[in-house]
Amino acid sequence: MGDFVRAALAFPAVLFSFALVVVAAYWLLVLIGGVAVGHGGSGGGHHGGHWAHGGHDGHGGHGDHGPGDTAGVPVTVTISIAIAVTWFCCLVGTALTERWWLRAAALPAALGAGWVAARLARALGRRFLKAERPSLRADFVGRTCLIRTGRVGHDFGQAEVRAEDGSTALLQVRTDESGLVSGSTALIFDYDVAGEFFRVTRFDSALDPDRVTG
Repeated sequence: MGDFVRAALAFPAVLFSFALVVVAAYWLLVLIGGVAVGHGGSGGGHHGGHWAHGGHDGHGGHGDHGPGDTAGVPVTVTISIAIAVTWFCCLVGTALTERWWLRAAALPAALGAGWVAARLARALGRRFLKAERPSLRADFVGRTCLIRTGRVGHDFGQAEVRAEDGSTALLQVRTDESGLVSGSTALIFDYDVAGEFFRVTRFDSALDPDRVTG
């Protein structure tokens, strides 16, 4: 363990060790529902239970996306993969030699490996993740949804909703009520144009014939 820590804190691995800690903390917050997965300019959505669009423009699949926003993995995923691969390659280079010039040579090789890994992840995402069918915001108003984040409040929240064709989308939702947590069923009753999110309220899941399970 001591050798591992020394290698992680030595050049060039140390250049990416802190970044890796930040990435790990980010995904931990995602798992506990503290932040949303961002798609950025290259991210897209996937209906039917895979990556659903929720980080772009505050809504999921509403027909406002360009050609590059229809399929693929979120940009946060590709960045995380690039950092992890780069750090690992740097760590291997650090552990294999004590010579500084060989360690320095490992740095560009590691950066190249991270870039290739990110490109490969994006290519695989575009190939295997289905393109999003554009939907209208009005399609989701009046439907029920399943809360997917740890909480929903006036400033944060995401929920999964099922469209008429059976596909699903991840939406940005907000509420002034309390008690809406992960797994709760809510009713979408309005769309906020300025904030680009849907307003939801509590709903008895026993009355929902189209309940999203999972």
